[in-house]
Amino acid sequence: MQPEKENILFTEGDVNFSALRKNWYKIIDSSTLGLLEQDAEVFIHQSLSTPCLDVIESCEGIYIKAVSGKRYMDFHGNSVHQVGYRNQYVMDRVKQQMDVLPFSPRRFANKTAIDFAQKLTGLFHKNLNRVLFAPGGTSAVGMALKLARVITGKYKVVSWADSFHGASMDAIAAGGEEQFKKHMGPLSPETINIPQPAAYRNVYEDGDDVHYAEELENILKHDNGIGAFIAETIRNTDVQIPSAAYWQKVREICTRYNVLLILDEIPIAFGRTGKMFAFEHYDFEPDIVCLGKGLGAGIIPIAAIITKDEYNVAADVSLGHYTHEKSPLGCAAGQAMIEFIEQHHLLDKVKADELYLKAVFAKLATRFPIIGDIRGIGLLWGIELVKNKATKEKAVQEAERMMYLCLENGLSFKVSKGNVLQLCPPLIITREELETAIKILEKAFEKL
Repeated sequence: MQPEKENILFTEGDVNFSALRKNWYKIIDSSTLGLLEQDAEVFIHQSLSTPCLDVIESCEGIYIKAVSGKRYMDFHGNSVHQVGYRNQYVMDRVKQQMDVLPFSPRRFANKTAIDFAQKLTGLFHKNLNRVLFAPGGTSAVGMALKLARVITGKYKVVSWADSFHGASMDAIAAGGEEQFKKHMGPLSPETINIPQPAAYRNVYEDGDDVHYAEELENILKHDNGIGAFIAETIRNTDVQIPSAAYWQKVREICTRYNVLLILDEIPIAFGRTGKMFAFEHYDFEPDIVCLGKGLGAGIIPIAAIITKDEYNVAADVSLGHYTHEKSPLGCAAGQAMIEFIEQHHLLDKVKADELYLKAVFAKLATRFPIIGDIRGIGLLWGIELVKNKATKEKAVQEAERMMYLCLENGLSFKVSKGNVLQLCPPLIITREELETAIKILEKAFEKL
């Protein structure tokens, strides 16, 4: 498995053709390497995906297990594993549904989808009471953008620079991440990017970032063709946490200029931040919320948009029209996932875990000068590595090395922006498991 080229952008730490990736393959056993070769021969190669790191044969709880027998604590999970892998409560409900109605053709209702729609919308403020399902988060973003055009009659979008809202053509157009846009040519919708709020400390109440909202207003003052502003409530990949003052100002601006406020909570909803939805931390109401990933409990792909009854105005067009629109299996999984969170009081547990991790990471920051910043909320944390705290020069190669050191010792996580270790464990993780993960991180920092 020879490298085709050296990726020098380092947008993510899991680059396919770095020197550290080459060294990783040297410690993989021969049978696993054989399977990786087969994988690389049959799948189209793409950045951040194929060639792969290892071969997984099973998963349970917070762990994924490789064919070699090696187990990884999964602090990445593509953000689908809020209630853990192979959650028995969810599995049982999906199996029951599979025995009765595994698929529902469009044009027909099914009670499982109705029950889930009522359960899901019941979690929101009474104004947000309409839902539309889709087979994935990218599709949910696409439906939200379509609906915004119908409602406002405007076609332009504002988003944060370097944001990600999915990998389809319309979603990458709405986002700001260049890694997905190169070679793609002209894109629609026409999107204007503004700086995202960025704080270099774990405080999201102080309002120092309100001036970033003013960037939005400066754009809207001079362009009346903008119909929507789309953003993650809390930036998932590098864990940027705006203040309440920022979001309340954004809400005020969007209302004043008749621009829909679309929140992408696809990776961070369902307890990740200590509340069911991240925007609940901020005391404002969005126009549309996009959901996905963990909605299907890591078992069945399903996504959704939630919006207001007054925006139920697209009866003459097909916003989604997806084959698996009202998937009985996806709806059964989503209903069980939410019930499991509620029955096991996971929101309270996550808040307690946040306090524990805040104290632990503060100690880590004092021990290791390479740590430039630690940001976190609930069970979503980012450890930013820098060569120099004054200049904030990114410690890119060190971050990638940290990832491989931790992988060797059974801890998997994402590296974002080249230098941010993003830690996103299942919400069911025990305190003992958290302590084990911290020890792996400590040992890696010591080796670094």
